[in-house]
Amino acid sequence: MNIEFNKNDDEMRQLVFQLDTKLKQVKLGGGEKKIESQHKKGKLTARERVAYLVDNESDFLEIGAFVGDGMYREYGGCPSGGVVTGIGEVSGRKCVIVANDATVKAGAWFPITAKKNMRAQEVAMENRLPIIYLVDSAGVFLPMQDEIFPDKEHFGRQFRNNAKMSSMGIIQVAAIMGSCVAGGAYLPIMSDEAAIVDKTGSIFLAGSYLVKAAIGETVDNETLGGATTHCEISGVTDNKFPNDEACLDYIKNIFDKIGAAEVAGFDRTTSKEPKLDAEEIMGLMPVDRAKPYDVKEIIQRLVDDSEFDEYKEAYGQTIVCGYARIDGWAVGIVANQRIVVKSKKGEMQMGGVIYSDSADKSARFIMNCNQRKIPLVFVQDVSGFMVGSRAEHGGIIKDGAKMVNAMANSVVPKFTIVTGNSYGAGNYAMCGKAYDPRLIYAWPTAKMAVMSGASAAKTLLQIKVSTLKAQGKEITPEAEKELLDEITERYNEQLSPYYAASRLWVDGIIDPRDTRKVISKGIAVANQAPITEKFNVGVIQT
Repeated sequence: MNIEFNKNDDEMRQLVFQLDTKLKQVKLGGGEKKIESQHKKGKLTARERVAYLVDNESDFLEIGAFVGDGMYREYGGCPSGGVVTGIGEVSGRKCVIVANDATVKAGAWFPITAKKNMRAQEVAMENRLPIIYLVDSAGVFLPMQDEIFPDKEHFGRQFRNNAKMSSMGIIQVAAIMGSCVAGGAYLPIMSDEAAIVDKTGSIFLAGSYLVKAAIGETVDNETLGGATTHCEISGVTDNKFPNDEACLDYIKNIFDKIGAAEVAGFDRTTSKEPKLDAEEIMGLMPVDRAKPYDVKEIIQRLVDDSEFDEYKEAYGQTIVCGYARIDGWAVGIVANQRIVVKSKKGEMQMGGVIYSDSADKSARFIMNCNQRKIPLVFVQDVSGFMVGSRAEHGGIIKDGAKMVNAMANSVVPKFTIVTGNSYGAGNYAMCGKAYDPRLIYAWPTAKMAVMSGASAAKTLLQIKVSTLKAQGKEITPEAEKELLDEITERYNEQLSPYYAASRLWVDGIIDPRDTRKVISKGIAVANQAPITEKFNVGVIQT
């Protein structure tokens, strides 16, 4: 291997080490003292509950681990958005799990918590997966109630989703394992079945302090809404259990008796490891986003037996399309090519840029995959669509619209892996978050924004300098450079995959070597949702 490969490999391993380090910190939630406090109350933490519940902890695919990263610092932060969510298996049945983390502000809901809960419910609805709620929350975080309470995608939307999922026949099971207050009380009780842990679990619309203030009644929380009250007097909850483990065992028993799911029928054969060493991805992928590389080399280390049947290989070469298998599942891959290519018309085309011919090819390939019921995998490293008079005269907008139309109307499940750049309209065409990928994960090398840091910083600087001049102020070259550095630093922070993950623009950041596992898990759960919608692209821009 050459020096460049070794340099890439070293830099990628450093990024993965940073990822693992950050993940370990995030998994501590509110910190070791808060964890100890949970244990003293006889309670497991959210992550311990999930680990106890699932058949295989290492098989649990977490969604939104870095949600809230760097946010709400004035309130002490909100690791993982104060809730653990993901896809796992319970008694052999694939399901979504949502577990409030009481070590983070007593499990209170921040605005980002609501967004994350809604994402978990969306995953359950799209894939028709049963969902388990492990409730332990103090309700809405009151200092930010105006940002979480009344709007369409705020706190209340989850109860609407409860009702919709119930009507869709999606199984919902809840365990009340701590506080469950006010509006939050509806979530477990709108589920099919609600278990409660004795002495630690409680559920009421208003706690004892609020009851005293509102109607003057003096009553303790246990009498007001404890396990005995709701299992023996009100009938609000179904069964009570002496501890977390017994409660979780009951859920396992429920899932042990659920009927088989319908399937979509995506094709799967025996899984084969790639012939080419998947470990080599670490050295093939440059950390420097300006450097070229051949995406086919990456693909061959992601797919079974390194077999990739390319579609229209000699046409529209800045996007690579083709058929393969990942862990046995048939997939159609749409990937940005990062090397400079030459079209048969003699045009030199830059890697990572979508041209008219590559957009045209991708649209046709996406339609083929829908015709054949093959899930789509988008591998994003895109700088955007080609600009300039030649591109405009060639109809780049029309061809780009065709690609977006085919992709947006796809009825087969879509999965997106952001390996590098994800800029501007390129993010959209390559199935960014706005286009309903069933799962979207990023590598540590990902950069997401409307344009690259260098381009944006220069544009923002020009605007700033023009504004100052309009105010009659002159700026020296030294001050201009200082301003550029400041703008660049701020913008580059927003390009980070952690910035994207903290806001749920992606479902998480993964080690590149785990890509096969993530895609396979995604298709396995998508296979539990039969396709009922007919593929229809509407008016195609010819």
